[in-house]
Amino acid sequence: MIDYSRSTSPDVGEFLETDGRVAVMPFGALEQHGPHLPLSTDTLQAEALAAAIAEHITGALIPAIPYGNTWSNDALPGTISLSADTVTAVCADIALSLESAGFSLLVVVNGDFGNRLPLHRAAEAAASRGGMPILVLDYPGLTEIGDAVKETPWAAPGLCHAEEVETSLILAIAPELVHRERYVVEYPELPPDFGLRQMALAPLSHSGVFGDPRSASAEKGNRILAHVVEESAQVIAAVRTSLGITQQQQ
Repeated sequence: MIDYSRSTSPDVGEFLETDGRVAVMPFGALEQHGPHLPLSTDTLQAEALAAAIAEHITGALIPAIPYGNTWSNDALPGTISLSADTVTAVCADIALSLESAGFSLLVVVNGDFGNRLPLHRAAEAAASRGGMPILVLDYPGLTEIGDAVKETPWAAPGLCHAEEVETSLILAIAPELVHRERYVVEYPELPPDFGLRQMALAPLSHSGVFGDPRSASAEKGNRILAHVVEESAQVIAAVRTSLGITQQQQ
């Protein structure tokens, strides 16, 4: 693996002379995560996953994008949001630069639900012009491992926001940023069409929490990370095989 943020220009040039040439970029967000988790929760999670994935596949780790399309949490303090068009443009511009440098594939580790459509739009644009493929990963296997480790019910199936799963992840990644004394349990009454249309999250939860963080632990967080990394690696391997991209020797 090569870490772009800690590498020199010759280091990158040497990496690009090898087979594979896969870049892994975390795309996060800066938004409220209740009273106990940092605003950077989505970015921290995406960074940790991207680093582990890049190590696993011997790829190039690209610095994280710390902002995303998070308008749905604007009503609570701290959230800073980009427009969907900006998220698409940022991803597309970085992909074009990496393509020009000689990379074969960009894997985007998406840390926030609001980024999904904009990032897939960037991937679609690259595909339509015949450019370097962009693979967007939305934490494959997260719901399954969440079902296996959670002791508390979901606020909605697969909804991770300041509850047991996200709190466990941050306890594993940056435990000093978790304010355990501020844990709040909240299961908002969700509208019947929740998940079927775009809607603001902040008005639904007074605290910004969707679930119960009290059973969170670093051990659970590490299990979640390991599972999602393994699932991600399998997806990347399938895409590499389809594209004929060589797997580097570790």
